Amino acid sequence: MMAMRPFGIIIASTLALIAAGASLVHAQQPVSALRGHDADAPVDVTADRIEVQDRSDRAIFAGNVHVSQGSMTLDTARLTVAYSGGSGGVQIRRLDAAGGVTVRSPSETGKGEFGIYDLDRKLITIIGNVELTRGKNRVFGQRLVIDLNTGRAVIDGGPPGVNQTGGRVTGRFTVPQRTRQ
Repeated sequence: MMAMRPFGIIIASTLALIAAGASLVHAQQPVSALRGHDADAPVDVTADRIEVQDRSDRAIFAGNVHVSQGSMTLDTARLTVAYSGGSGGVQIRRLDAAGGVTVRSPSETGKGEFGIYDLDRKLITIIGNVELTRGKNRVFGQRLVIDLNTGRAVIDGGPPGVNQTGGRVTGRFTVPQRTRQ
């Protein structure tokens, strides 16, 4: 099995964490959902089909693709793995997921139409009808960019395009219920 760094999603929206009732009194930076994730854990990939294009340094997994590493999972219809080879073995450079993408951590779920994980830059990008869910809290946009180096996540409405209004991010957050006396 190919060794990869974590491909999972970080939900780092301070607003969502506050709305979910998380305590951020002492935190200056948003809290990463991947805090404590074992990046050295084995990566397991299952799919209906794999095609290795060795001359192009890529492998294509197709049909019911499921990737897991520790407690993180990624499900998609198609996954292209770009790699480089050498005397040190295969080095994964980039993962491109298409055909609907769902990334789950123990506490959050991110969905979109396409996903890109640039392992060299440690950036995860989910594009197209993005939905982030944590408990009953949900945020919607067109693009999510997660910097694994800093733990910062940014959601934007994206540019106007086909079936996209562009420029707007929306969310629905639960509030703590107060007991009446």
